[in-house]
Amino acid sequence: MSIVDDQQRPAATSRTVVPVALDTAGVVSSAGVGLQPLADAVRTGTAGGGQPPLAHEAEDYPPLTLRPADFPAADLLGPKGLNRLTRAEQLGMAACTLALGPVRDRSGTGVVLGSAVGSSAGVGRFTRDTFVQQRPDMVNPSAFPGTLMNAAAGRTAIRHGLTDANATVSGGPLASLHALRFARNTLVAGHARRLLTGGVEELSPQNAWAWHRAGSLAPGTALGEGAAVFALRTVPDGGTGEGPLALIMAVETGFAAGGPLAVARRLTTCVRDALARSGVGAADVAVVAPGAAGRRGWAAVEERALRAALDGPDDRHLLRVQEVLGETHGASGALQVAAVLARWHDPHLDTRGERAALVTSVGPDGSVGCAVLLHPHAGA
Repeated sequence: MSIVDDQQRPAATSRTVVPVALDTAGVVSSAGVGLQPLADAVRTGTAGGGQPPLAHEAEDYPPLTLRPADFPAADLLGPKGLNRLTRAEQLGMAACTLALGPVRDRSGTGVVLGSAVGSSAGVGRFTRDTFVQQRPDMVNPSAFPGTLMNAAAGRTAIRHGLTDANATVSGGPLASLHALRFARNTLVAGHARRLLTGGVEELSPQNAWAWHRAGSLAPGTALGEGAAVFALRTVPDGGTGEGPLALIMAVETGFAAGGPLAVARRLTTCVRDALARSGVGAADVAVVAPGAAGRRGWAAVEERALRAALDGPDDRHLLRVQEVLGETHGASGALQVAAVLARWHDPHLDTRGERAALVTSVGPDGSVGCAVLLHPHAGA
């Protein structure tokens, strides 16, 4: 892969903006189920959560603050076969079911989910069994499907009869933004009529110990889980259709090598490109949802990039989602988008004067990304 220096990178050219309507949102987080509990949690800064997922055998959680999702899986998915689903599958399928709602015409509908690895617990336990169980093949074959990264998307499509595009996109903390970008390009190209798109991340002893041993969490940050999925469609000529929650104007991702300063410059360029392609000025951005606060050392990199990219008023509202939901890794970008939607549709707030929102993320490997959302009252 060739890496182009930012100084040599051509500026984004203006072109016809192709917005994508975000119609519904299915959200499962430590705040609860739906947008309103998330709006309440972010507005008040209060953290919630249910009981951590049960550990197996000798597994236990490290000494970290946990923010498990609080949701009635049996009520949302039905009790049949629930014990054969991994936590990631339960979260992803629940969010997809909420986003799909009572829609009867499901033709042309697909699923695109972002995830770090799928179910870390499923992968860890199945891999362990291959070493400790009697050879040559005394492992539980019914557990194997849950080790696949695309299990949640695949099971959702089977459950709801969704026969269009089906994809799972990896990418660590950028996974959800990669999924949004993939879905947006698929819709604009006419390869689907509607896509359930978002991200999912489970909480398990396996990933908790990985975070703890690596020391990657920022001080005071909890480790969380959750899923946020949105029903996306292209906007017909001449209007946005029936009251979307927001318009997704652009999703940009990139990569930089060379250390934190290079990553900050790359994110600055990424944000400027996304705003230019959206037809949105920096002064129009009223809400910013940064995503690197939960990872040690990267919040300052993200903040530096945002200061450089956003010339204009300094009274923007910052949605610090990680302070409430904890670090949710592969689902973080989707939950940041959900937090923007929750703010814009919070009955306790009047946000009709806010035109646009910016969601950003930075990965420890040098990957960066952002999404530009337009308030439904702002017009395209």
